[in-house]
Amino acid sequence: LQQKEASYQSRISALGTLKGGLSSLQTAAAALIPPVGTSAADKYASYRASVADATIASATAGAGAIAGSYSLEVSSLAKAQRLVSPSAAGYTDATAPIASGTLTIEFGTLASGTFTADSSRTKTLTIDSTNHTLGGLRDAINAANGGVAATIVKGTAGAQLVLSSTGTGLSNVMRLSGLTGFDYDPAANSGTLTQDALQGGQTATNAAFTLNGIAATSTSNTVSGVLDGVTLNLAKQTTVGTPTTLTVSKDLTANLTSALNAFVKAYNDAAKSMTDLGSYDAATKKAGALQGNSTLRTAQSQMRSLVFGATAGGTSVYQRLSNIGVSLAKDGTLSLDSAKLSAATSADFAGVTSLVSAVGTAYKSAIEGLVGTTGSITAATDGANRQIADLTKRQQVMSDRLTAIESRYRKEFTALDSLVSSMNQTSAYLTQQLASLSSTSK
Repeated sequence: LQQKEASYQSRISALGTLKGGLSSLQTAAAALIPPVGTSAADKYASYRASVADATIASATAGAGAIAGSYSLEVSSLAKAQRLVSPSAAGYTDATAPIASGTLTIEFGTLASGTFTADSSRTKTLTIDSTNHTLGGLRDAINAANGGVAATIVKGTAGAQLVLSSTGTGLSNVMRLSGLTGFDYDPAANSGTLTQDALQGGQTATNAAFTLNGIAATSTSNTVSGVLDGVTLNLAKQTTVGTPTTLTVSKDLTANLTSALNAFVKAYNDAAKSMTDLGSYDAATKKAGALQGNSTLRTAQSQMRSLVFGATAGGTSVYQRLSNIGVSLAKDGTLSLDSAKLSAATSADFAGVTSLVSAVGTAYKSAIEGLVGTTGSITAATDGANRQIADLTKRQQVMSDRLTAIESRYRKEFTALDSLVSSMNQTSAYLTQQLASLSSTSK
């Protein structure tokens, strides 16, 4: 019974190996299927964007991009506003005292000389006897986490507070009010604080550039939405009248090749695992754990038949994997001819991607019938577990029976031992009596 249980445990382990290989193949197959709402062509088409002068900008392209060449000229970069307390304030260091009061920091948009505050980005700080120093103000601003970073720079004229907006562009402009010595009005460009570059400040600006002569602006140097599917990362201004070139190209094979190679590898790994599980080595006379197993044979048959049985449907001439460069070797493994795939995608990209999606769907569904909760491998594993449970019960019954037999034998032996002892005593007595009679007769 224990040997039988061990054989079932071995089968369960082998079924687990089979299920693992097929599950990996199912994952690779599922990756061939486009998401809901996305066409197969959109899933597999990839775009690349490059800028001739990489010091000016870099670019990435994604869904919705259109191949083409564009003239790019950058006249200004997006910059963050920076305000500085005046050197004339005479602060010696971070411990220098400042006035107490309430500091209000507002963020908003500056356009045509008008500042429009954003109420959701307003911070109010209390400066009192616990923190009325230059360092205390710095710490209070940073603790508020309100979109401005504060630091103290100690130069030849003493310590100066520097406030830098964490966002770039004219939609991230600061207005400060309420605390003596630390106010600034962006509309009038006035106040105790300054954004004068000669004193260490900086004016907020939007990025400004042209694409094929069409002007555009952005509050950030990372620009998206101006050119369909393309994101620009501006890094430097161009020389006036000397644009660089942005090139967007379409790649039809990179994503397909990667996905199919992953599928081919998963298929080959699963095929090898199935072959090993069902093999027999005549030299060692050792059989695989699932040799002759019907569940294994079914899985092998389905996987092989789908290689060239799955079709794309429709009118495309690319109906089977063999049409796009996937071939089956004598040892049962797959390989991909990249040149043939490239030629097929150039001829009919939509047809090829539809085929790949159909193959993914077919394999995903078929494998679900094997490894799913109601699949044949799951059923076989459940059956083996039931057999083990039955064997465990039978072993317990036999163990109980053997215990009962042993107990009965021990009782019988004890009774027999007592009987033999009694008979030995009787024998000794009779021997003694006979000896006595013999002596008397003489």
